[in-house]
Amino acid sequence: MRTRVLLVEPDGTALAVLRSGVEAVADVDALADFTTARACVVGGEYDFLVTNLRLDAYNGLHLVYLAVSVRPTTRSIVYTDRRELQLAREVQDSGAFYELRDRLPYALPAYLQGRLPPADRRNAATSDRRGVFRGGRRSSDLQLLAAS
Repeated sequence: MRTRVLLVEPDGTALAVLRSGVEAVADVDALADFTTARACVVGGEYDFLVTNLRLDAYNGLHLVYLAVSVRPTTRSIVYTDRRELQLAREVQDSGAFYELRDRLPYALPAYLQGRLPPADRRNAATSDRRGVFRGGRRSSDLQLLAAS
């Protein structure tokens, strides 16, 4: 069974770019507005929620909190145009992964195909020059993976 992804991005061009980069590895529902996305989060069963932090008058974190309350196994990725450390920490505290928009098209397939650690432990203040998600795993995470 393929991974199901709900992708929420208000900019139509960016939405098309992200969707085309992910369709090869997952089934994608791509939406541009918060209200429709909220209904999908409540009514659908998604493996991943990928949302822009800025959704016009709304905040993508609202969708993350809703997804966690409706289906705790849904993993979330929140991205933004510029590095905002306080919001990055809030995203990570919610259990979601934080990315910058310019890295997302390259990193997203790695998120969807790999085994993610339980939490995003990367330092949001530090820039990673590589184009893919690195994992951010600690040795304790690797020991748990080896035991399973």
